[in-house]
Amino acid sequence: MDDEAPIAEAVAYSLRQEGYDVTVASDALECLEAARRDKPELIVLDVMLPSGSGLDICRTLRKRNDHVPIILLTARAEEADRVLGLELGADDYVTKPFSMRELVARVRTVLRRSAAPVADALPAIRVGDLSIDPASREVRVGAAVAELTAKEFDLLHFLATSPGRVYTRQLLLDRVWGADAYVDERTIDVYVRWLRSKIEVDPARPERIVTVRGVGYKLAAP
Repeated sequence: MDDEAPIAEAVAYSLRQEGYDVTVASDALECLEAARRDKPELIVLDVMLPSGSGLDICRTLRKRNDHVPIILLTARAEEADRVLGLELGADDYVTKPFSMRELVARVRTVLRRSAAPVADALPAIRVGDLSIDPASREVRVGAAVAELTAKEFDLLHFLATSPGRVYTRQLLLDRVWGADAYVDERTIDVYVRWLRSKIEVDPARPERIVTVRGVGYKLAAP
């Protein structure tokens, strides 16, 4: 969905040429309705849209527990805008101007990463009072349910498979986002900060997801 019709049509044409079914929405309300109605496998979303911001759409989708992968298109190259999009639950971003070849490659990568694993075969993990269930994709801190985005869940689940083990940012990107992901290492810092806000008693003094200075992060063993 894009605020400039020629760009939207060019994106739609390029994706259709690759065999994807594409629906184009021209404004924020139409985008939200199409997402509810069509249940897309991925949304390409412009940050600047008539009658609303693409960031607001991203926020709304995540609040209603819709974890469809989202790629943001933005003319804003500032780091703060990219970080905000990731914090709101976007999976990737492409800065204008971009080549259609790059966008199609990003779409393939995000779809590949978001392909659901065979979660039923994975056991639930318990680390202290933290419970992580891959089958239901539910996280509990004690008795309380923590509302995580899809990527937040994936990152926490990966850390929980080896409590106490320290992972570098690059390794976390490779394992959770995929080795061919286009995001940089600062993405990990954003998601760790967001996770801490949801599972730590005091996010400013984290006791679960611990920073190992100069190396990376670990989920503290009980």
